Amino acid sequence: MPTLSASTPGWDQMASALLAGSVALLVLGLQPILLGELVAQQAATMEGVGMIAMGEIMALGIGVALSDSMAPLRHYRRIAMLAAIAAALLDAATCRVSGDAPLLTVRALAGVAEGILVWVATGMIVRGSKPDRLAASFVVTQTLTQAGAAAVLALLVIPRWGWQGGFLALAAMALAALPLMPGLPSSLAPLTVSNTAPLRWQGAALAPLAITFAMMAAIGALWAYLEPLGLSNGLKAAEAQTVVSLSLGFQVLGGVTAVMTVHRVHAAATLAGGAVALALLATAMHFLPWGSVTLFAILSAAFGYCWLFLMPFQVAQALVADPRGRIATLVPAAQLVGSAFGPMLASCIIDGDQAGAVPFVSAGFAVLALCLALPGLRSGAGWHLRQAKP
Repeated sequence: MPTLSASTPGWDQMASALLAGSVALLVLGLQPILLGELVAQQAATMEGVGMIAMGEIMALGIGVALSDSMAPLRHYRRIAMLAAIAAALLDAATCRVSGDAPLLTVRALAGVAEGILVWVATGMIVRGSKPDRLAASFVVTQTLTQAGAAAVLALLVIPRWGWQGGFLALAAMALAALPLMPGLPSSLAPLTVSNTAPLRWQGAALAPLAITFAMMAAIGALWAYLEPLGLSNGLKAAEAQTVVSLSLGFQVLGGVTAVMTVHRVHAAATLAGGAVALALLATAMHFLPWGSVTLFAILSAAFGYCWLFLMPFQVAQALVADPRGRIATLVPAAQLVGSAFGPMLASCIIDGDQAGAVPFVSAGFAVLALCLALPGLRSGAGWHLRQAKP
């Protein structure tokens, strides 16, 4: 069976890995619809929704980190197959539970399996010749699949079968990843790290990860409660779910734009400007007059565009700090942990079924990301490591 070297991924192998990772991340795009339906059907509380979202996304990050440090590369394909099967079984099991604590437990376990599939994708990305562009392509691929799945769930599945049908559809899509597995290499070779100085966890090493964490916390807080925010603004349930699908569509546009510009645009300046945009969008969403359906849809679309446009620049800034890619390999974990922490903090300040304070949490994290990005912006080219001698 073929073993993939650290520097020669084939396009077919890369495509299979990116698609498998995209299937694992479907839940991130579907959370506003699925979690909103859980609240609407009283299977979970508004406060519990934030914890459920946090638990699954945090488990996703843990699954990525554990796989990166512990998974045997010689069993790469076999691990991917087992993770897809486990994710499908846990998605199906979700239909049999209700209540905040049981749902949190099952979705956290599903998150670990999904994180392993994300590692399958990132394991190929970091071995590519242009990891920042590959990361942008991965963002576009996952968002296209999320947008399509969100539209199917909102228009066809949930109106007829409710949230249980949504999770069964998620299980079916996890099983749909199995035909991709023969396209993966049976094993991976370790990354080449010869003549590399030890990585010092100084400010320049931590800054790209801290910026990523804060920015994704801002995004995650608003995204997890986007449907309840729409409902509180006067949208009907079907309209709120359609707005989620619209946001996903604009995420695709943002990701495509990033693919074309990530090599040409200053990463630190882009992240600083993106943090300002996220803060303004969240604040504007809070102060919308009741019944501003069109304005809410426009703000949601702009939010989606910024989200996917900024993510590849988080990888690019990590590569500026450390061109050897050691920090960049940790960016996906920082993205997932930040995406989990934002909803968790938002859930702590929600008053009953009212999610009106959530945009302030999002704006606060965006301002934090801006403050972290400004020192790198003043340095001219972003954060850089001072390399230690080996």
